[in-house]
Formats: sequence, C-alpha cells, structure tokens
Amino acid sequence: MAFNLKKVLKALLLSTNQPLSIKDVQAAFTRFHDQATALPMAPAAGEAPAAAADASATSGDRPEAGADGVAGISGAPLTEVLEVAVEASVEKDPELYSEVPSLVTATQIREAMDQISAELRAADEGLVLVEGSSGYRLMTHPRFGRWLRILRQEPPPVKLSQSAIETLAVVAYRQPVTRSEIENIRGVSAEAGINKLLERELVYITGRADTPGRPLQYGTTDQFLEFIGIKALDEMPASDVLSSRQIDEWLKNSSSAHKPTDTDMGLSDEELPLEGPGAVRLVETAPEVVAEVAAETAPAVIEEAPVSAAIADAGSGPAIAPKTPEQS
Repeated sequence: MAFNLKKVLKALLLSTNQPLSIKDVQAAFTRFHDQATALPMAPAAGEAPAAAADASATSGDRPEAGADGVAGISGAPLTEVLEVAVEASVEKDPELYSEVPSLVTATQIREAMDQISAELRAADEGLVLVEGSSGYRLMTHPRFGRWLRILRQEPPPVKLSQSAIETLAVVAYRQPVTRSEIENIRGVSAEAGINKLLERELVYITGRADTPGRPLQYGTTDQFLEFIGIKALDEMPASDVLSSRQIDEWLKNSSSAHKPTDTDMGLSDEELPLEGPGAVRLVETAPEVVAEVAAETAPAVIEEAPVSAAIADAGSGPAIAPKTPEQS
C-alpha cells in the first residue's frame, strides 16, 4: 500500500491548535528521514546482530549495556529496540510509514489539504479547514459558535461600528498611516476608532513617521487577515479611492489648495479705480462739504414743517403748544 499523505496531514492538523504551515510539514518529513538514517542498518536475514551476540556471551542474568551505553529490554541495546519498533510500525501501518517520500512539494501538500477540506464540507460534522496567513488550521464551523461561547462562558462578539470599519479600511489600504492622515481622509476625529482597533488587536503601532513631531504610524496585524478571511494583503479588493497613490495625490492637493477668488465664486473681478470719474470717496471731512450738504437739505426740512403741522391740526384738534421755560 502506497504512502497516504492525506491521512498524515489530517493527523498533524488534529494534533495542534496552532496553524500548520507548508514549511512545518516539510520539516516534519525531513526529521522523519533524519531519524531513520541515524539508526544502524538492520542485519540481513540469518545473520545475528553483533551487539546481540556480544550481549549473549556475557555471563549472568543482569542486562548489559549496548554500544550506546544504554541497556534495552531483555539485555538488548536501545538501538535494536528502536529498530524493532520501527519495523513493527512499518509492517502494521504501511500507508503511514512505508515508502515515505524524502521530499514533499508544496503543490502536493496543497492538493492534499484541498481534499481534506472537501471531505470535511461533505461530511458536515462541524469542522472546517481554514487557510490563513500562518498556515492551515482546523476550526469549528461558525454556526456552532453559540455553543462554544456557552461552553467557555464568553459574551457574544461585539461588532465594529461604521466609524471603526472606515478607519480600519484606511489603515489597511494606506499603511503605514498616521492618525492625522486618517482624520484628513475621513474628515472626523479618528482617536476613538484607532483605540477600538488596537483593543481588538486588528491594528498595531508600526513605528513613527519621519515628519515633524514624529507621529505614530499604524498597520494591520495577522489577526486582521484572519478577521476578513484572506492570507495576505495582496488579496484585498483593489480600490482606486483608498490606494496609496490616490491618497498621496489627494492629500497633496488638499494641503496646497488655493483660496477661492471672486471668479471662482462667480463674481466679477473688476477693480474700481482709485482716481477719476468713477472713483469712490468713502470719507469726506472737509468743512465746506458739510456746509454744502446742510444747505441742500435745509429747504426741504423747512418746507415739510408747515405741512406736518396742518395734518396734525386736522386730525387731532387744536394743537397744544409746548411750554416755554418761562411758563413751566
């Protein structure tokens, strides 16, 4: 029976709660062959092992140490015990320990993982195989999440607010990004959103920007990749609005924007002359100008006075003359 890579991978996945990467699997196969070559060669049929012969020639019933200085079972060296155990495992489970390939390619591992994932989906037993940024991991299906929270006595997960989602999107597409850049893009304060994302371990502080004040810069974590279900940032949907090039151009234009002129507002930009027929004199304080204005308006006031007195006499009876200082 040929070696069954799929069964071995499934056992490795079930044995750990950490992500299992392709490099981890290849390293396990390398160690398997290193251990096999470290053991002495098995003796041919009909030939007695030299170490066993030496052990049988000794007198007494006390087990003697083997070539490596460690006594095995019934006086046999430990290396022989290991050889017997390996041979027994090969004879009992040939699909696990027989004809183990010395090199397992990444393509072979991915194909086996895809078969395991398809079998789990078809069985519908509550387990799913998820490939994350750090490797493959067996996880329970999300529809069983409520039972797991009941078992662990955990509260329901809190959803991110719209403000936090927008801030996370800016960080994901722009990173590394400072808080001032986030606020310039969104137009509102980003402090609460950044604190919430830091608390949920979706973003982290990557360093400081090489600008005046050395502000903090933020980027996304590996947990963010698992949160949205991708393996790398390259798998995020393309965005012309939030790409670094578009944001750089937008920030540059917003920082160097010119002040609106009368022409931009639809007004005439014609300037009034300071001298000449069309000149406007805002303040005239010369005494002759004041006298001239008083002479022009005085006759009109004098002419209107009798008319006002006649209307008052006709509408309200005899007018009452004001008292003079002598009468009062």
